[in-house]
Amino acid sequence: MLQKLSVKNFALIESLEVDFNSGLSTITGETGAGKSLLLGALGLIIGKRVDTSVIKDSEKKCVVEAVFDVSAYDLEIFFKEEDLDFEIETYIRREILPSGKSRAFVNDSPVNLNILSKLGDKLIDIHSQHQTIEITQTSFQFYILDALAKNNKELESFKRGLKQLKESEKQLIALKENQQRLKDEYNYNSFLLNELSEAKLKAEEQLELEELQEKLANTEEIQERLAFVVSTITTETHGAFDQLTEAKNNLNKIGGYAKDYEELSNRLESLCIELDDLRTSVEAQAELVDADPDTLQKTSDRLQLMYTLQKKHNVSNNADLLAVQNTLTEKVASTENINEAITESEATIFDIKNKLNIVADKIHNKREKVIKKLTVKLETILSELGMQNARFNPVLERIDTFNSYGASIFELQFSANKGGQFGTLKKVASGGELSRIMLAVKMLLSQHIKLPTIIFDEIDTGVSGEVAQKMAHLLQEMGQQQQVFSITHLPQIAAKGSFQYKVFKEDVGEITQTKLKQLTATERVNEIAEMIGGKQLTDAAKAHAESLLANT
Repeated sequence: MLQKLSVKNFALIESLEVDFNSGLSTITGETGAGKSLLLGALGLIIGKRVDTSVIKDSEKKCVVEAVFDVSAYDLEIFFKEEDLDFEIETYIRREILPSGKSRAFVNDSPVNLNILSKLGDKLIDIHSQHQTIEITQTSFQFYILDALAKNNKELESFKRGLKQLKESEKQLIALKENQQRLKDEYNYNSFLLNELSEAKLKAEEQLELEELQEKLANTEEIQERLAFVVSTITTETHGAFDQLTEAKNNLNKIGGYAKDYEELSNRLESLCIELDDLRTSVEAQAELVDADPDTLQKTSDRLQLMYTLQKKHNVSNNADLLAVQNTLTEKVASTENINEAITESEATIFDIKNKLNIVADKIHNKREKVIKKLTVKLETILSELGMQNARFNPVLERIDTFNSYGASIFELQFSANKGGQFGTLKKVASGGELSRIMLAVKMLLSQHIKLPTIIFDEIDTGVSGEVAQKMAHLLQEMGQQQQVFSITHLPQIAAKGSFQYKVFKEDVGEITQTKLKQLTATERVNEIAEMIGGKQLTDAAKAHAESLLANT
C-alpha cells in the first residue's frame, strides 16, 4: 500500500508531500489542474522512462520518493533474488539530474530501471483508458480465469516442467545433429583408430629403436674401433696396460724412500685395475656387436611406420600419437554410444510430457469448474454498470500441445446487445464498454487475489446517473479489499472515497504551481457541491453533496 508520496521540482510541482490511507481515496480537481502530473510522478516510481523536460528548475534535480507498506505482498523472495534489503516500509526514490541522468534507489540501494519496473508492477497498477486494451489479450484473460481457479501453484509447477521439456528437447536435437555429424566421421575415425591401434605404439619406443638402428647400421665401424681400443690396452710391451704396470713397478722401487712415492704407486695400481676392467667391458661389447641385416630392416621399417603416422597426424613423437589415439577412441565410442543417449533423452522427454499432461489436466479441470462463475459474476457487475444485456461466451478447449498457459486455449467472447453475435472483445466491444469490463474484472479479481494499489484514471468517462452511482459503489467495495485511488470528475464517485484529495493550481509570486491536499469534511462538501453545480455554490448543491457524503 502506498503510504506517502513526496515530489520535488517536477513539472509544475515545486514541492509536494502527502500521506495516503487504505481503502478508496478519490482525487478531484479541475481539468488541467495537474492530475496527470501525479500519475507522471508515480510513473517515475514504477520505472517509467522520462526526459529532462519534467524538471521544473533546470539547475536542480527532480526527486520523487514513495513509501510503501509491503507486508501483504510476499516480496521477501523478490528482494532476496535482487539482492535488496527487505523492509516492511519500503522506500523507493527516483532522481532525474539536470544532465538527464536518472538514478533509482530501493531502501537506499541503487537499482536499474528493470528491477524498479518489476517491483513497481507488484506495488502499483495505474489503470488509464488506453490500458483497457489489456482485457482483450489472451494472457490477461487466462490470468483472470486462473485467479478464480486458484491455479497459481499448478501453473508454477507447469512452467518449471515446460522449461525442463524445452531444455530436454533442445538437448535431443543437439544429440541427433551430433549423431549425424559423428556418423559422417565414424568410418574415417575408425580407420585412423585401427591404424594406430595396430601399430601398438609405446611412448619411449622411438628413442630405443633409433639407438638400435644406429648400432646396426654401423656394425663394422663399431667392431673396428672397439678392437682398436682392446689392442691399445693389451698389446705386449707397447700396450697401455703393460706400460702402466712398468711405471707402477718403478714407483714401487722408490716407495720406501718417501710416503709421497708410495701414494703415487697406489694411484697407478688403481689405474691398472680400472684399465683392466675397461678392457673386459670393451671386449664384452665387441662380442655383442654382430651384423644383423634382418633386425636392422625390421627396426628401420618400424621407425618408418612411426614417422609416417607422426607426419599424418602432425605430431612429433609417440606420446602425442597416443594422445591422438585416445581422442579417436572417445570419438568412436561417442558415435557408438550416441544411440543409447538419444534413447535415454527420448525417454526423459516422454516422462516429462506425461507429468506435464497430468498438471495440465488439473489446471484445465479447475478452469472448467469456475468458468461459469466467471461469466456470471462479470455479467452481474456489468448489469449494475448499465450494461444489462452484456453476455460472455467463454471458449475453453483442452488441446494436445503445450503452451505457456498449460494445454488449453481460451477466448472470452462478448456481446453487448440482446440477440447480438458473440465476437472477440477486441472486435466487438467499444472503448467505453472495455473500460467498464476492465472495472468489473478488477472488482472480481480483488475478491480472489491480493492486487497492488490500483489507480483508476477517469474510468468513469462517459458515465452518469445511476450507473455512476453503481460504479462508485463498486469502487468503494473494491476499496474494502485493497488500496484504490480514483481520479474522477463525478461527484457520486468522489463522495464514496473514505478520503478525498484535491489537485489544484496556485500562483506563487510569478510562478504557477500544482498542489495536492487532503480535504477536510467541510472542504469535501464544497468541492463536491462545486462538481455538482459549478463555481457558484448553492444551498441545493451543498445539500446534495452532504447527501452523497452521508450515504458513503
